[in-house]
Amino acid sequence: MAVVLRLQRHGKRVQPNYKIVAIDRTKGPTGEPIEVIGNYNPKGEKLVDKINLKMERYDYWLKVGAKPSDTLSKLVKKVKENQ
Repeated sequence: MAVVLRLQRHGKRVQPNYKIVAIDRTKGPTGEPIEVIGNYNPKGEKLVDKINLKMERYDYWLKVGAKPSDTLSKLVKKVKENQ
């Protein structure tokens, strides 16, 4: 089972909201995630309002071999820069 870390879209058409999930690669865009490790609201005012991520769980999944998506990698890089 190959696990990936990616964004899973939720919300209305003009009000996007994303869950940051660890999910099996073969699951579709609406598949059941293994674990929800955070959320991302692109409409938030500040970076703190936009990204809520459990970094210890993110690091755990990287340690066991999960691959993050390109978009998620960029978001995590922003979070780490502002800490």
